[in-house]
Parts: sequence; structure tokens; C-alpha cells
Amino acid sequence: MSGIFGVVSNKDCIETLLYGTDYHSHLGTQYGGMAVWGEELVRKIHSIRSSQFKSKFYEEKHDLVGNKGIGAVSASQEQPISLNSRFGRFAVVMNGWIDNADELARGLLEQGHSFSELRRGKINHIELVAKLINTGNDLVDGIEKVFQLIKGSCSLLIITEKGLYAARDRLGYSPLVLGKGENGYAVTTETSALANMGFEITKYLGAGEILFVDENGPKEMRAAGKTCKTCAFLWIYTGFPTSNYEGINAEVTRERCGRCLAKRDTVKPDVVGGVPESGVAHAIGYAMESGIPYRRPLIKYTPGYGRSYTPPTQEERDRVAKMKLIPVRDIINNKSILICEDSIVRGTQLKSFTMHKLWNNGAKEVHVRPACPPLMYPCKFNISTRTEDELIARRAINDLEGNKTADIEDYLNPDSEKYERMIEWITKDIGATTIQYQRIDDMVEAIGLPREKLCTYCWTGKTE
Repeated sequence: MSGIFGVVSNKDCIETLLYGTDYHSHLGTQYGGMAVWGEELVRKIHSIRSSQFKSKFYEEKHDLVGNKGIGAVSASQEQPISLNSRFGRFAVVMNGWIDNADELARGLLEQGHSFSELRRGKINHIELVAKLINTGNDLVDGIEKVFQLIKGSCSLLIITEKGLYAARDRLGYSPLVLGKGENGYAVTTETSALANMGFEITKYLGAGEILFVDENGPKEMRAAGKTCKTCAFLWIYTGFPTSNYEGINAEVTRERCGRCLAKRDTVKPDVVGGVPESGVAHAIGYAMESGIPYRRPLIKYTPGYGRSYTPPTQEERDRVAKMKLIPVRDIINNKSILICEDSIVRGTQLKSFTMHKLWNNGAKEVHVRPACPPLMYPCKFNISTRTEDELIARRAINDLEGNKTADIEDYLNPDSEKYERMIEWITKDIGATTIQYQRIDDMVEAIGLPREKLCTYCWTGKTE
């Protein structure tokens, strides 16, 4: 995952760029970067593994002077990337994942191109995008070549001496939104980055749409395509609660998810709680629908502890999961507790930390309610899970079937006997009293878009 932000202003833009990019810190824990165009293009990138984006860049903002810029917070790769091209110099940031990156890179190497941004022998996807853009007849044609060639997803921002190009992924998997303010325009992954800086949302870019933005305003360079498949997980987990995607708010959607869970439930716990932070709104919705009191049995210690889902290694994810949540024994002890969670992906953190904290503080029962169905397929469109073996549902199936090539169709049906056996396996493995997942139709209804306008690949294995 990455979050990207760009701004074009009629005055110096660094303050807006700094805070606008910082408002994407929930999407990445590894690298942050900004590029600003003033008299020349200036770029800075830092590791943010041990400190937050703003603290890394605040003292350096005097080095970044100009009226247009782009920034990114990333879960895996350094950006922005700058390139001296035949179109002139430009810098690019990207949100997405290129599944065929190695194949595309080999093709460019055979044509005489070279790559400099290597880490552990792997090519930087953002540099690959920059090189692919450079094969076009102009920047817009180059962006379209990227869309045609890649398998996966890519939403991007480019700054040149003349202005800002914004292009949303061809399938619309990841969002881009245009905002207008008193002194100019901003383009952002998260609409939450606009609210406190005086920008009003003026346009949700469509799938494949390309805009050019300068001081005079936006100009459409390519119209949006007809097919749009926005990632449903944005509303369930990855997006910030105050953000809107396709005009639909994440916090309100999560409350509706919790209501859907409660409508199908039969257990009667003493209290309802959410695993902070993203499980909280689901739990509030559950409590509103069920009438069962909402309490906070687990509390996150300060925003300085990031998401346990985003770090790239299991060791780092476990460390965050262990340290960030502090149990409240006076709420937990001798209570039947229902815990809402955004999802169960690998299951390791829920099993090894969350459940232990509840049981060790005297919980009488622990009922787990994930707000989405079991994840069955690694994401092809962004940086999250990369293998089937990571997913707890697949581990359950492999164990039940005795092999990794079993037909899983019955396991996708929540009314089937095999699905029930899978849930029993996961419940035992996690150490919960009961687990009841959200049904996909309920999740789609909670989001409020037609199913054909959502990417649900990680649950269904289908892209169309």
C-alpha cells in the first residue's frame, strides 16, 4: 500500500504538501518522500520505519521550495522517482502493485535501459513506471502505455515544470480525488487529507482517467473508462475512517457492516468491543443494532504505534501487535465479550496477542466477528498478502483436504458443510469461543455500490 498526494498552488506549496502527504501515514510504514518544483526539481526520501513522516521532513521543509509538488508514504519502495527524459525532467509517485514487473523490466533491459533503484536485487516499481512512461510519444501516451502493459494496478501523480498529471488506475482499484482550495488544487488518495487544509472535493477521478492540473485549473487529457472496480477493502480496513471513496464514507460503511453482523447473530454477550482502530466502527455498528453495550476492552497506546498489517515482515507485524494494544482487565474479567475485527488475514496476531490478552485477563467467552468474509486469495493489485500460504482460511483448507490443490468452491459458500468445517478449524486454531464471518452480500450492501463496481478478488478469486 501507498498513499500519494500532489498539489499545484499560486504560492509556495510545501506546507500543504507536507501535511497532505503526512495524512497518508496509515498506508505505509517504510518510506516517505516528496518532490517539489520551484526553480528546479528537488526530491527527498527518508526511511520512516522508526519515526513518523512529518518528523522526518519537518526540519527539511526549507529546502523544498516551489508551487507544485508530489509526495508519497509507502509500505515497500522508495519514491518519488525522478527522471531526465526526452520530455524533460519529471518526478512520479505511485500507488499500486505491478504483478509482471520482472517481465517488463527484462524487456526494457533488453532494449538497453538500465535501473538504478535496486534493493535486495529487486527493481523499484516506481522506477519501472517512470521508464515505461518514457517509451511513450508524450507523457499522456506514456501513462497509457503503463496502463496497457502492467498486470496489477497503478494510480500515479507526475510533476513537470508545467504542472501536475494525475492518472487513476485503469480498473479504478485505487482512488484519486481532486480538491479545490483558495490557492490552488490538490490530488489525493485519501479525501481525509483535504478537510483540514481548506480543499473541497470537486471530482472523483474515474478508472483510467488522466488529468493535467496547473495554476489555471484541471484539464481532462483522457476520459474515464466504463469499467471501475474499486477495492472493497478500502471501506472495510485500509482506508482512513474520515475518507470517502466514490462518495461513500468509510466510517459510516463500517458501522453498517457491524449492523449486518448483528442482524445475523444469535449470541448474547455482555459487551461488544472492537480491535483498535479499524474494528472500532464495526463494533459501534454492532452495538447500535444489537442494543448490547459498547465497551473498550482493548485500547491502542498512542497513534505512534502503526498498523500491524502494513509492516513487510511477520516479525515487525508481531512486534506492533504485541505492543500497541493494552487490555482493560476491569472490563474483560468474567465477561462474555464479542470482538469485532475488520478481517482475519493471517490470524497470527489475533491468535498470539489479542486472544491471549482477553483470556489472560479473565474473559469468560470471546466471540470474534470479522467484518468481511474469509480471505481466500492473495491480492494481485496492491502490497498486502503475496502467497496463499499466508492466509488462515487456506491453511485450514489445506489441513482439512490434505493438499494444496483442493477445489475450494464449496469453501466459498457460507451455507455449505465444508465452509462450516473451515470455520470450526479457524475457531479452534485462533482459540475463540465462536467465529462468525460477514457474508459477502452483506458487505457489498453495507458499502452501497453495485457488486460489479467493486473488486472482491481476495474473497472470490474473480476479477470481473
